[in-house]
Amino acid sequence: MIVAFSVTPLGVGEDVGEHVADAVRVVRESGLPNRTDAMFTSIEGEWDEVMEVVKRAVAAVEARAPRVSLVLKADVRPGVTGGLDAKVATVERHLAGG
Repeated sequence: MIVAFSVTPLGVGEDVGEHVADAVRVVRESGLPNRTDAMFTSIEGEWDEVMEVVKRAVAAVEARAPRVSLVLKADVRPGVTGGLDAKVATVERHLAGG
């Protein structure tokens, strides 16, 4: 499964980068395949392990913010691995005319 999620601290002002970094650090330390862009962090793995990482990422932000917003989108495909890179590669192949 691939989960794309965004954790936003609320009530801490406009500069939230340090708080978001706390969440991304949890994801990167998980050892699961992941990618972070300007809007979301995507992580790939089995349901329970991915959701546990998301929960810990939210808790890391919650430890320093009075309120946390979580946006989550999931692609649930049991048994499929490597999707985080494969999906992007497919789009790139089509963009290259192949």
